[in-house]
Amino acid sequence: MPTTLACLLVVTLGYILLCVVAPFRTCRLCNGLGFALRTDRRGRPTRGRACRRCHGNGRHLRTGRRAYELAARIHHHATPHIRKGPR
Repeated sequence: MPTTLACLLVVTLGYILLCVVAPFRTCRLCNGLGFALRTDRRGRPTRGRACRRCHGNGRHLRTGRRAYELAARIHHHATPHIRKGPR
């Protein structure tokens, strides 16, 4: 039982560290290209439309990072801002 808890803790902390170090991941729909590959009449690959999922960037914000930014935004809007020092 303690090993399962320790393993879960290591995986969770690893994902948090990954979200801090690399907040973006490649898009699964276009494999990071930002567009769909099409073939022309001769069978050569050509550029298709921009990806709907990543809007042509080829990158996505990770779920953990998105949750962190939402929590930070809520905290920022809910906390009163106190000015420090004379104005």
